[in-house]
Amino acid sequence: MGPDSEAAVSASEVSGSVFPAEPFRIKVIEPLRFPPRLERERLIQEAGYNVFRLHAEDIYLDLLTDSGTSALSDRQMAALMLGNQAYAGSRNYFELERVVKEIFGFKFVLPVHQGRAAENILFSSLVQKGHFIPSNSHFDTTRANLMHNGGQPLDFPGPESRDLQTSSPFKGNMDIPKLKQFLESNYKSVPLVMLTVTNNTGGGQPVSLENIRAVSQLARKHRIPFFFDACRYAENAYFIQQREEGYANKTIPEIARDMFSYADGCTFSAKKDGLVNIGGLICLNDHSLLEKCRELLILMEGFPTYGGMACRDLQVMAVGLKEAQEQSYLESRVSQVQRFGDAVKAQGLPIIEPVGGHAVYVDAKKMLPQIPPEQFPAQVLAVELYREAGVRGVELGTCAFGSVDKNGNTIPHSYELLRLAVPRRVYTDRQLQVVADALGRINERKDSLKGLKLIEGEGPLRHFVASFHPL
Repeated sequence: MGPDSEAAVSASEVSGSVFPAEPFRIKVIEPLRFPPRLERERLIQEAGYNVFRLHAEDIYLDLLTDSGTSALSDRQMAALMLGNQAYAGSRNYFELERVVKEIFGFKFVLPVHQGRAAENILFSSLVQKGHFIPSNSHFDTTRANLMHNGGQPLDFPGPESRDLQTSSPFKGNMDIPKLKQFLESNYKSVPLVMLTVTNNTGGGQPVSLENIRAVSQLARKHRIPFFFDACRYAENAYFIQQREEGYANKTIPEIARDMFSYADGCTFSAKKDGLVNIGGLICLNDHSLLEKCRELLILMEGFPTYGGMACRDLQVMAVGLKEAQEQSYLESRVSQVQRFGDAVKAQGLPIIEPVGGHAVYVDAKKMLPQIPPEQFPAQVLAVELYREAGVRGVELGTCAFGSVDKNGNTIPHSYELLRLAVPRRVYTDRQLQVVADALGRINERKDSLKGLKLIEGEGPLRHFVASFHPL
């Protein structure tokens, strides 16, 4: 599968009307280990009931994240051999720059080793104490990097996102009336507006082009830079093609260029829709901001033509960016996640609907009403899924997004979600059915599950290192 496959046809044409089959075949396999139940019980206890602290070799199916976990294509593997390792001026950088400008359309391109490095450099250049940064929803590292630089992240998700089980085509949208009202009174304290596509915190839900245009208009009215958190931009473009009126006959590259034409730049983790294991980008139009970011990049990441990566990885990213825009790939990718969501729902579990582009999100608050937010119901479900089937997901609830007041009391997050992120081109439908079946067995005994007490971990990224104790 490659970017120049002009003869490639839609996956749905290949497989008929049942579902889009995979537009690739398997060349290399990796054996998986399934630890016995007693061993799993011991391992999760030793990990402080935090799945981040488990060893990867002790996981059967790893749905912790879709970031950096994609399978590389044969063209990407070949690209590794084309590495032109040089501290400055590698040809691999110039090939990546050409591809990025073609896809994103921005004037300036800075490579970094991953998305959070892009966030840190950009926010260190723009954000100061007392600043507010509105978004549809900031994800964990974005939020933490803003706070680290003195900013206050603000989430303005659209009203359609509040009911997790109702079907709406663009539940990732920004709440335009709220953004408008806030900017009218506070625009002088807003260094940038961000839009995350797709909206990871909100269930991997897409943002419409209509909403993108509206956000852009408000930002430009107040002369505020508008940036995308663009790590799943290709999946977002696919949803626009499938769901938004007027775009059914547009190609993914055409929709992507349209999306980015309304922005002043983006941060990008290529570990998602770049189909690579490491890498990221800062894309900009403003030269003065480029100079600030470039100075910090040299300090933090390396020279601007390698950005903290081996040059061969720049070449792999250039190939992956093109592959991620292929129609057949996106049809297969999104439909697999949707079938997985259907399988989980068929087991009686409440999930965010419609299913997003990269993950299935189980509504642990609704599933486990007997466990209050301060006892971390989504973390309980994550632990139980590992116990049951050796499967790793991630809590996106009060541990990840909650906070603590001045008296030490927990301020719960609005939602308690278990995210089951599907790595790209990695697992089969049968393997994902194993996960759904395990969740079904847990659902049968859900009333017996009890909460957890946080005994270690603080700050906006505490969920990565936290330890818990069963109650």
